[in-house]
Amino acid sequence: MSASAAEWERLLCGALVNHDWRRLDDGGAEVTLTEGGTLTLRWHAVEPHRIALLKLPALRVVFEFQGVAPPERASFMRHLDLYTHRGGG
Repeated sequence: MSASAAEWERLLCGALVNHDWRRLDDGGAEVTLTEGGTLTLRWHAVEPHRIALLKLPALRVVFEFQGVAPPERASFMRHLDLYTHRGGG
């Protein structure tokens, strides 16, 4: 993800507004997606992306689904992807 940790957390709060979720003590999050199905998210900062003189913050985000069927996973990831898109050309 090309985002700072603060920006990611702000985006995540908005993207998860229709889901029950909680922050984990280690900085991740656990999301309830379906009856008995969860998603555990963990993230940490990595080397910034560089494009010429532009330097963008970057995070490595790990998604761990448990008890969530592939179509539901795809639907959630599509929603998250669209929610986290920014303007551009």
